[in-house]
Amino acid sequence: MKNHSLYDQLQVLDPQEKELGARERLKAMERPLLSWYREHARALPWRDKPEPYRVWISEIMLQQTRVEAVKPYFERFMEALPGIKELAAVPEDRLLKLWEGLGYYSRAKNLKKTAELLVEQYGGELPASYEELKKLPGIGSYTAGAVASIAYGIPVPAVDGNVLRVVSRVTGSREDILKQAVKRRMEEELKAVMPEQEASSYNQGLIEIGAIVCVPNGSPLCSQCPLASICIARIKGLTGEIPVKTPKKARRAEEKTVMLLWQAGRVAIRKRADTGLLASLYEFPNVEGHLEEKALLARLGVKEAKITPLPAAKHVFSHVEWHMIGFRIELGERPGGDFLWVTAEDLENTYSLPGAFKTYTKLIR
Repeated sequence: MKNHSLYDQLQVLDPQEKELGARERLKAMERPLLSWYREHARALPWRDKPEPYRVWISEIMLQQTRVEAVKPYFERFMEALPGIKELAAVPEDRLLKLWEGLGYYSRAKNLKKTAELLVEQYGGELPASYEELKKLPGIGSYTAGAVASIAYGIPVPAVDGNVLRVVSRVTGSREDILKQAVKRRMEEELKAVMPEQEASSYNQGLIEIGAIVCVPNGSPLCSQCPLASICIARIKGLTGEIPVKTPKKARRAEEKTVMLLWQAGRVAIRKRADTGLLASLYEFPNVEGHLEEKALLARLGVKEAKITPLPAAKHVFSHVEWHMIGFRIELGERPGGDFLWVTAEDLENTYSLPGAFKTYTKLIR
């Protein structure tokens, strides 16, 4: 009954003869939002102990990644690297192995870079300051807001895609949420109305509603939303039009031929360049284009080998797609080239191969 009474009180704020302004709608979210979050917050490992380090790691992992996928990675990461000092000291190959499968590996590298900086300049602690947090590598306004509010209780907003969607629909905004100016304006609006003593629950409640009610894909579950009575998009039937996003540019397609080179029970891998896509990660040897068997042998500088076609694969990055064909190539002797010859056990435990090659990695493991 307590929740229903809150919703009923909220509904009388928006009679037909007097429409609320955007700021008033955002202010009206507070009580139903906090009440809903207390009852519906998901049990997540990083919420059990919202310490600064745990919040920071979880938020970086959750970027571009589903919550359920992150859970086992987070637990494994915390066990291996329980604090900032351990993260600062970990070898990069070990760090990337722990991150393997999460994608966007620059995030992991920025974690280590930031941890090193924290040890050198901040006594091995994340600063309890929104502005100081934003100065750190890989930490933007959203992550800084999440750490500051959830770990330290500082009343600053944490505006991600979920929050942008919820706020746009509640206020009926048709501004492009992919524009930084729009995001900054929403941050300012939320900061002006958020409760100073409950910043953590307020931010997490908005994020949670965007994740499981006002969902990113598909129709929003308006009947389950505590903000339904003041949501302009729901009231006016605009949830299919709001939020507004600039259409993404079409991704370019690249053809590749992947080679699983075997010799004496070991398979060849090599390290990618230190810059660019998948920088510093290991990969199976591959070449541009879809090549035939004879062309592959010529590339390798060998005359004979046992060649077996492998399944085709596709991997989608943000701006490019890889369309891959593959071959298992069993060699009598090792060809020239900057290859590292490893066992299947090495791939399982030591070397990090990005998800782009998972179709072929599975054939090894």
